[in-house]
Amino acid sequence: MSALSLQRSGRLSAATQRLYSLNAAAPLLRTRAYVDGQWVSAADAFPVLDPATGRELARVSDCGPEEAKRAVHAAYTAFHAWKRVTAKERSVLLRRWFDLLTQHKEELAKIITFESGKPMRESVGEVAYSASFLEWFSEEARRIYGDIVPASATDRKLLLLKQPVGVASIITPWNFPSAMITRKVGAALAAGCTVVVKPAEDTPLSALALAELAEKAGIPAGVFNVVPCSREKTPSVGQVLCTDPLVAKISFTGSTATGKLLLKMAADTVKRVSMELGGHAPFIVFDSADVDKAVGGAMASKFRNSGQTCVCSNRFLVQSGIYQLFLDKLGRAMDAELRLGHGSEPDTTQGPLINARAAEKVAHQISDAVSHGAKVLRGGKRLEGSFMEPTLLADVSTEMLCTREETFGPLLPVIRFETEEEAVAVANSANVGLAGYFYSQDVSQIWRVAEALEVGMVGVNEGLLSAPEAPFGGVKQSGLGREGSKYGVDEYLEVKYMCFGGLKP
Repeated sequence: MSALSLQRSGRLSAATQRLYSLNAAAPLLRTRAYVDGQWVSAADAFPVLDPATGRELARVSDCGPEEAKRAVHAAYTAFHAWKRVTAKERSVLLRRWFDLLTQHKEELAKIITFESGKPMRESVGEVAYSASFLEWFSEEARRIYGDIVPASATDRKLLLLKQPVGVASIITPWNFPSAMITRKVGAALAAGCTVVVKPAEDTPLSALALAELAEKAGIPAGVFNVVPCSREKTPSVGQVLCTDPLVAKISFTGSTATGKLLLKMAADTVKRVSMELGGHAPFIVFDSADVDKAVGGAMASKFRNSGQTCVCSNRFLVQSGIYQLFLDKLGRAMDAELRLGHGSEPDTTQGPLINARAAEKVAHQISDAVSHGAKVLRGGKRLEGSFMEPTLLADVSTEMLCTREETFGPLLPVIRFETEEEAVAVANSANVGLAGYFYSQDVSQIWRVAEALEVGMVGVNEGLLSAPEAPFGGVKQSGLGREGSKYGVDEYLEVKYMCFGGLKP
């Protein structure tokens, strides 16, 4: 075992045995569902665990179909009043919510770290990112404009009105337990919709903390509802949220497989849907690239949240002229910058994966790659609990499992390529297309490749591309619709055409 592996092993033993305490402010640490402005208990409760230690943090109300129906009805009743609230009033309330998130950023970040395993520095960043969507949509609430269309006859006026679709079911993942809610809910509330949020079973505490602050901000009862539930009850709750006739819209972030199931359920009542599904992002480094910047981008894109983001780079393609140089510099950067441990420790950069199943998946991909000829340059080992060593693989081929399915973990496989056409073909071979990244200093190549990549978002000489001002979404089987930006509000609006006739010329 290397000195680095021994160091990591020692840190992890201490991390998994030490008694860490959440110590979040009591009002923010809520454990009951939030329905129609009330904190509601369910007949059962389910545990929320610290993925770093496996210890129980809290027991949360395990909502079922009845609680979900109650939340939908509350949202439907509230919608008829909320849609008549002026855009300015909705803007002011969203801004107050933003201010409260900013005011409580440290407590909110602690909750994210303990229930998701994310390092504290990243959790603080997520709270800022989460709040930024409330700020953005508080401003967009006052910019929802209709239109007047020139008529072909003189006795009429043609008007286009934008109106909220109604109740929206918001189903969110565990990897960004706060930001994935505000990116959807901020747009929905700005448009005049009401919502029922079903957070991931691993991370309900962040959603309930948001509910506490929404109430303090003055968001009216029934406008924002949260129904947490266990993995066992998720199918029955999801059935209600996707089939109830009172629900007009579904917004989901998660796996492509689950997204397809929800689409089928939504089809019976022809609901509006937004789907942000799986990614398998390519990261291409051309011979003309600034290798140091490419290494920095690779570190940021791959190892943020221990590789557990939908826009994480998954397939690294490096041109043969700089292949070895890139590997050498990347290996040294991993040695220097990555530190495994509990997310609450100040020097931790890599927390645990969300659960043991996630770690097993990464370990399986590594084993498969090695059996097909890949070389392990860094890491490669499954550690205690759900921890996984950040791993660098060389001599990777497109036949290996890690290049054919999304990893969602700290595995960085590097493929050598010769030509631009070859790299683009490999990048576009996936049936998903969320994000893609490439590094080049050739301006003509930049335009060619940016236009050729079959993805919804492209990072050019940049490994982090998310921003509230920019539209987030993919193509192919990575989903439908866009979140964030001025286009995010449109997902919650219907366009009504009004022909005002009988006018005297």
